[in-house]
Amino acid sequence: MSRYTPAEIMVAAAARQIKDGEVVFVGMRLPLLAFNLATATHAPHALGVFENGVIRDRPATAPIITMGDAPNQCQALKLCDLEGVMSLLGRGRVDLGFIGGAQVDQWGHVNTHRVEMPGGRFLRLPGSGGGADIACLAGRLLIVMKHERRRLVPQVDFITSPGWGPRPGWRQEQGLLRGGPAALITSLGVFTFPQGRAVLSSLHPGVSLEQATAETGWELLRDPHLQTTPEPTPQELEIIRRFDPQGFWTH
Repeated sequence: MSRYTPAEIMVAAAARQIKDGEVVFVGMRLPLLAFNLATATHAPHALGVFENGVIRDRPATAPIITMGDAPNQCQALKLCDLEGVMSLLGRGRVDLGFIGGAQVDQWGHVNTHRVEMPGGRFLRLPGSGGGADIACLAGRLLIVMKHERRRLVPQVDFITSPGWGPRPGWRQEQGLLRGGPAALITSLGVFTFPQGRAVLSSLHPGVSLEQATAETGWELLRDPHLQTTPEPTPQELEIIRRFDPQGFWTH
């Protein structure tokens, strides 16, 4: 049995995408842990921006479940309002943003609005939140999702947060002059978007290519130098579990 969970390797992989000194629009769930891990290890000067108005330059002071928990606000650089943090996106001050969703497709479009059901019905979802803003305005986008065929679909049922689009130049045609998906981190591996379409770059330890192919709804492209995702180090696992001691997000 593995000594870490799929969610923990996702957190570690996501944290490694954060560069020191970057401004990161963090988000909830696993990205919340990834930011804390990055600032506690290789990116101590990264700045975290949270949708509830928290701006901080260090890990949270204690275990947290949501961005609104007191340890995430304690010792923050600034506590402001939604308008204050969203304006950083509009001014191009955010280097990296995290989002998740119900569906993602091969071009990195994310759906958090509605999913088509049998019989022509639709399942209504929570909607955009700040997802569309992050996908449109952050310098680059990281998508973090569980890897299931029903989630990784050829084309999303509704584009909530735009990716690269089905042809070169699609984002520019929509007036989106910066950003775009850089990576899709799943419970089975990591995809990148070198030509605007998802390419499997690494598989997590113990995951087979056949397993990833079966759980991907589009024709799977893989990097010719397909790698194995580095396992979380003992230090990384200790930090992840310090912030999520009950495994609320990681089990």
